[in-house]
Formats: sequence, structure tokens, C-alpha cells
Amino acid sequence: MNEVIFMACKELIDDAKMGCADLVFKEICLEILARARNVLTEDQFRELSQYAAERMKEKSLSEAALPM
Repeated sequence: MNEVIFMACKELIDDAKMGCADLVFKEICLEILARARNVLTEDQFRELSQYAAERMKEKSLSEAALPM
């Protein structure tokens, strides 16, 4: 069951990355992580945290590269 929740969290992060502005995306990631902390194993939570951090960095870099 945890694996399904883990994958769903990753999918939510990916969907938010594509459809939200940078600050909104970061807020959504933090909310997902806060809720996931209660249901994932410690290892899964660490992996999800790293995954979210990488996506946040990608999102920030891609928005910084966009012309104004």
C-alpha cells in the first residue's frame, strides 16, 4: 500500500510542476511532503523529499531561463 501512495505523491509533484507557478509549486510540494510524512516509511519519505527538492530546483531553473 505504501508503494502506491509513494508513486501517487511523485505523480502529484510532477503534475504540479507542469501546471503551477514556481511559488505555488513549492507550496504544493511542501503540503504533499507534510501529508506523506505520516503514511510513508522513513526511506520512502527521504526519497520523496529528494525527488521534490530536485523538481523544485528544475522548476526554479526553468522559470529563471524564461524571457520576460
